[in-house]
Amino acid sequence: MFAATLGTASAHSFLSQFGSIDASHAHSSSTSTSLVIHRPLFKQPSNFPAGVSLSQSSFGVLDTSPASPESVRRAQVHVNLQQIIQKKRNRFVRYSNRAGRFFGLSKNPSASAAVISATSSAYVGIGAALEVQEIRERSNKWQWNQYSINYFVSHYQPSQQEHQSSVDPPVVLLVHGFGASIPHWRRNISALSQYSTVYAIDLLGFGASDKPAGFAYTMETWADLILDFVKDIIKRPTVLVGNSVGSLACVIAASDSSRNLVRGLVLLNCAGGMNNKAIVDDWRIKLLLPLLWLVDFLLNQRRIASALFERVKKRDSLRDILSSVYGNKENVDEDLIDIIFEPANDEGALDAFVSIVTGPPGPSPVQLMPKISVPVLILWGDEDPFTPLDGPVGKYFSKLSVESPNVSLCVLKGVGHCPHDDRPELVHEKLLPWLAQLHAL
Repeated sequence: MFAATLGTASAHSFLSQFGSIDASHAHSSSTSTSLVIHRPLFKQPSNFPAGVSLSQSSFGVLDTSPASPESVRRAQVHVNLQQIIQKKRNRFVRYSNRAGRFFGLSKNPSASAAVISATSSAYVGIGAALEVQEIRERSNKWQWNQYSINYFVSHYQPSQQEHQSSVDPPVVLLVHGFGASIPHWRRNISALSQYSTVYAIDLLGFGASDKPAGFAYTMETWADLILDFVKDIIKRPTVLVGNSVGSLACVIAASDSSRNLVRGLVLLNCAGGMNNKAIVDDWRIKLLLPLLWLVDFLLNQRRIASALFERVKKRDSLRDILSSVYGNKENVDEDLIDIIFEPANDEGALDAFVSIVTGPPGPSPVQLMPKISVPVLILWGDEDPFTPLDGPVGKYFSKLSVESPNVSLCVLKGVGHCPHDDRPELVHEKLLPWLAQLHAL
């Protein structure tokens, strides 16, 4: 949101200052799903909804005490211990939704496993959000080529009740979208780090990473940065989790099978390119192409670009843009505005903005996904105005999830372009069991 928003592309984000594109979106029905959690669940989270408490019976069953209707609506969670079958040193849990669809067997090396059945509105898997200042103070620097790259790590620490697994859980790397930075994952890091070691990175040109003057930004450059970070800092195959253009950078990285550094891929409303000039098959983009070319021309005039950039990065402008791409307006808070506003004032921020909006869109995910054989989870907010499900990119991923056995798609109802920050509980509800399955492989 470098002063624009978290759009699929900066060009489209910029144009949102002048108007919006309305699109119909596919909606998914709310179904009951099951979450496999590979750690004890008997400790009640400090931020669990008021009025709801968890208790452990002598039979090892978690249940809820009487709560207000509002709390029940937000936390319709009931927990049962399912049959655990011991086979040598491993345990397996079979879990299914109420429609009876079999999802698979999850290998659980710990002493026990619990299955949470929850509706899509359940309050599960949400750790306390990290403070933006804490993230900044705990961040580290890594020299990539001649540039300083900012990153954050939250190490996995199993609880005292949990036996250390002989198989390490997958490491996760979080990659933000356009204009964002590491703190955009503040609502996700704590929850994920209960089950994995979590890294997050500021791409070159964003957040607290360098913003070199005159640098020509490309999707391939960001993909190379991600792979080098995994090789030099993480030093083991990693699950890449990206949003928007961060998703596309992760797709490019995962398509490079020669380096064998990617263990899994999670895409949150994946972009079709670094900017919307890539999505020429969308009739909405075709209508806007002359205007996109005009924007490119204007942004290549330094004085005009500076004036336009100053306009779109104003706090009120950012708030309006973000409200248009978030389904949950309550999460468009002052912290979110600060996350985008402050890096936009850094030296080199204008150059990055102009380069990304006017540069080449990069390779399409349609070209790259057939090269990817690792497990892929796609989470898509159905109220995304930038990469709608009925657009060419959304349609492609919907079809891919049916045709490719390694690809799963979950549509998140009432969610916009940034699902992880918009409705983190819905993202965790899908992501945590998927990571558990990956752990078992």
